[in-house]
Amino acid sequence: MAKSLLSNLVARGIANSIESRVISSPFFGRSLKYSTKISGDSDTHEDFRPASKLEGSGFSVHDVVQQDVKINPVMIYMKGVPDAPRCGFSALAVKVLQQYRVPLSSRNILEDPILKEGVKAFSNWPTFPQVFVKGEFIGGSDIVLTMHQNGQLKELLSDVNGGDVPAGDS
Repeated sequence: MAKSLLSNLVARGIANSIESRVISSPFFGRSLKYSTKISGDSDTHEDFRPASKLEGSGFSVHDVVQQDVKINPVMIYMKGVPDAPRCGFSALAVKVLQQYRVPLSSRNILEDPILKEGVKAFSNWPTFPQVFVKGEFIGGSDIVLTMHQNGQLKELLSDVNGGDVPAGDS
């Protein structure tokens, strides 16, 4: 009995601090309550919010992006990683670039919101993925695909990694 009373008090305290919604379920025949966010937090609970890896490093986001673009012949800022894209547009850009068998460097912008905003400012481009080749901003997946289809990407990547051609074009 005391355990049940304590559970009810704790549940009420939690329910008061969490924005909740009630849904009814025909499967259970009663209403279910679920939480959608923590009070005072407009996005995500702080334990699950991405943290900036740049904080306290002494480098600015601009410096990091500039260095990435300078030292990597093909650099992609994307949602996810090349082996596990978390967005269809990022997956398309990676798939096209991988056909050229060039070394592909990437950063997952979902892991660091400060990096995400910094890349947008650096390129003056609002969407992702963002592809840079030999230090030059190329664009997103639609532009990469168009350049691939009209042969411009093959020409641009010809001197990266020995100038391999896409599979099937040899």
